Amino acid sequence: MRLEPLYRLRFSYPEGWAVELEGGWEQHFYSAEGTAEGELAGRFHAANFPLRRTAAGPFVPDIRGVIETTDGATVLLECRGYGRAQPVGAREVVGAVLHVSDHPAYRRLNDAVCVCVGEVRSGVAAGGGPEIVLDVAELVWEPLAP
Repeated sequence: MRLEPLYRLRFSYPEGWAVELEGGWEQHFYSAEGTAEGELAGRFHAANFPLRRTAAGPFVPDIRGVIETTDGATVLLECRGYGRAQPVGAREVVGAVLHVSDHPAYRRLNDAVCVCVGEVRSGVAAGGGPEIVLDVAELVWEPLAP
């Protein structure tokens, strides 16, 4: 297998809400706005419904969104993974990303598995909130060695 870089997402949360649950768990909801740069380039809109084990612990992102590409395509995506609580000020994010599009240039992604790595950068976005930066790459199948 190998990884082929696809794009970088940069986004922030203009609005968000959270509720505290039993045992220190938290459920959050955020609206996300940002950009995609790379093979998929354009505006990014999404919602994230992450579950967090504790205020200082890891979170499980559940992002559903769309990239409106500069060439007129609509690419829907979903991202699930893990947000690790370290390092402070730039938490680590790892995950899997799936895409769906009816545009000929991106239809190949409909059965591709993609992965992402990134970080949550505290206090960087406009308004002092976090900026999330994710690099997304296609996981490309290659024959196994005998």
